Amino acid sequence: MSTHVPAELNAARWQRASRDLLAKALAEFSYEELLVPVPEADGRYRLDLPGATYRFAARRGSYNCWFVEPSSISREGEVGAGPSGRSPRGAGTTQMGVEVDVLQFVLDASKTLGLTGDTTGHLIRELTATLSADTRLLATGRSAAVLADLGYADLEGYQTGHPWIVPSKGRMGFSAGDSAAYPPEARRPLRLPWIAVHDTIATYRGTSDLPAERLYAGELDEGTRAAFRAILDARGLDPAAYHWLPVHPWQWDEIVVPVFAPDVAHQRIVPLGDGPDDYLVQQSVRTFSNVTTPTRHHVKLPLSVLNTLVWRGLPTERTLAAPAVTSWVLGLRDADPYLRDETRAILLGEVASVTVHHRTLESVPGVPYQYRELLGAIWREPLPTKLDPHERARTLASLLYVDDAGRALVTELVARSGLPARRWLQALFHALLPPLLHFLCRYGVVFSPHGENAIVVYDDHDVPTRLAIKDFVDDVNISAPLESAAIPELSDLPAEVGAVLLREPPAFLCQFIHAGLFVGHFRYLADVVRRQLDVPPEEFWGMVRAEILAYQERFKELAPQFEIFDLFTPRIDRLCLNRNRLLLDGYRDRPERPHAAVHGTVPNPLAN
Repeated sequence: MSTHVPAELNAARWQRASRDLLAKALAEFSYEELLVPVPEADGRYRLDLPGATYRFAARRGSYNCWFVEPSSISREGEVGAGPSGRSPRGAGTTQMGVEVDVLQFVLDASKTLGLTGDTTGHLIRELTATLSADTRLLATGRSAAVLADLGYADLEGYQTGHPWIVPSKGRMGFSAGDSAAYPPEARRPLRLPWIAVHDTIATYRGTSDLPAERLYAGELDEGTRAAFRAILDARGLDPAAYHWLPVHPWQWDEIVVPVFAPDVAHQRIVPLGDGPDDYLVQQSVRTFSNVTTPTRHHVKLPLSVLNTLVWRGLPTERTLAAPAVTSWVLGLRDADPYLRDETRAILLGEVASVTVHHRTLESVPGVPYQYRELLGAIWREPLPTKLDPHERARTLASLLYVDDAGRALVTELVARSGLPARRWLQALFHALLPPLLHFLCRYGVVFSPHGENAIVVYDDHDVPTRLAIKDFVDDVNISAPLESAAIPELSDLPAEVGAVLLREPPAFLCQFIHAGLFVGHFRYLADVVRRQLDVPPEEFWGMVRAEILAYQERFKELAPQFEIFDLFTPRIDRLCLNRNRLLLDGYRDRPERPHAAVHGTVPNPLAN
C-alpha cells in the first residue's frame, strides 16, 4: 500500500483555512441566533462559552447578518476543553495569543449550540473535510485578473463553496483519493463510464424533439455507439431493450456494483466502457460540462455523498418528469415576448433523462430518501450554444471570489467594463431581476436563483446583460392553488408537471428570491462592493429596490400579483441553513429531503 499526503496540506495553510472557517462559523451561527455574542467596544464582541471565551471584531450587515474579521479572533480557555470546561487527559494549557482552531471551537460551543454527541462528531468530520478542500483552494488559487479570463467550465474549479453553509465541502463518503480526483477544485478532466440498463428497470424520457436515438447520436460518435452495441451483442443481449447512460465513476464503484448487484448479475445492468469526451465537474459536484465537445449536453448524475444539507442523488420521480417540466417552463418563456425577446432569459432545460429503479429499496415504506435517488442521468442543454458570439458567462457565485491580494472578481470585472461601479451594479440587477420577477408575478413560478444556479451573461466589455438559470428538476416551485386561480397558466398544468412541482404559498415563493438571491448572495456582495467599490449598503439595496419598482411600473396590470408576491414587507422569515444541520435533521436518515429551518424574522433592507 502506498501512502501519499497532498502537497497543499501543511500547517500554515491549515491554520489560515481554520481561522477563516471559524470567522464564518461565528458569523453564520450568530446570524441564525445559534450564538449570541455580547458587544464590547469599537465593533468588538465577546462570546462566553463553557470553558472558553472568544473575542473578535465584526461588522453588522443586511438582514442583521455578521461579518467577522478572521485576524481579530482570540480565545481564552484550556486547550482541548469540551463543553464541561474540563480538558481531556493530556490537554490542559490555557490558550491565549496562540492560533485559534475551528474544531476546538466546536468542542467549546457544542453545549451552547445544543448539539448531540453524534451530531458533534459528524460535524467535526464534515468541517475537517471542508478545511482540507480549503487548503487546496488556498494553495492553487489565482488572481482575480486570471480568473476573469477563464471560461465558464474552468472558472467553476476556483469557487470556494456555499457562502452561508459552514461545512460547505464535507462530501461525506469521499476518501482522500476521491477528494483528489472528483471535486471541482481538482480541475481534472474526467472520462465518464457508460452503462446499459434494461428497460424493465430503466425509463427514458425526453422532450418531444429528443427521442433516445437522437440524444445518443448527439452525445456519442458512431464508432462509440457501434462499440457499445457490440458489447451487448457479444453477451447475446438485445441492444434495443437497453437504455444507455453515463455514471459517475465513484457511484459505479460504491453504489451500483454493490447495491444493484442482482441487476449486474442478471445483466440488467451492463458496463459499456468510457465515453469519448472529457468533462469538468461543476460546483454541484454531480454535474459535468463537456470540454471536449462543449456543444454537447451538460450531464447531471447521482452521487451518494452527503454534501451541504442533502445526499446528492437524483430523485426518481423528478428525474422522470424533468423533460416535461422543461417543456412547460420553456413554453412559458417562448410564448412571452418580454421573456423571449426583451430579457432574452436563458433557461438551461433538462431535456432528457434516464431513471433507474431499485425495485427492492424503492418498495420499502419510509425508506431513507437517498435510496430513491441512486441511479439515473439528466442531460441539460449546454450553455455555450445559448450564447451570442461576443458573450461570455459566469456563475453569480464567482463574483464573491477574493484572491490572495484581496481583490474580488467583481472588482476586476467592474474595472474591465470601464463603467462606474454604480452603473455596473445597475446593469447586474437589470440582468437578473426582471426575468425572475416576471416568472413569479406573471406565472406564479419561481426558480432558486442562488449563486450556483444563477448565471450572469456578459457582453464583450464584461457588462452584465442577461440571466441564464438552471436546475429545474430540483428547484422550480409554483404558487399554491388559492392564488393560482388568478394565474391561468397554473390552472391547466400538465398532469406530469403538476405531480412533481411543489406548490407553496406566495410568501414562501418570495423566500426563494429573498433567501436564494438576496440573503444567500446579495448580502455578501453588498459587503464586498462596500469595501472595494465604495458603494454603501443602503445605496446597494436602493438600486435593487429601484429595479423591482421599475418592473412594477412596466407591468401595472399585474398590480394584484404584486400585493400577493410582496418583496417589500418590513420583515421576512429568517431561513436557517446551518440550524437545520445542527439542530433539526443532524446527520440522520429520513424519508424526505430536509428543508431550510425558519427561526424568527429579520428586517428587510428593501422595505421603506
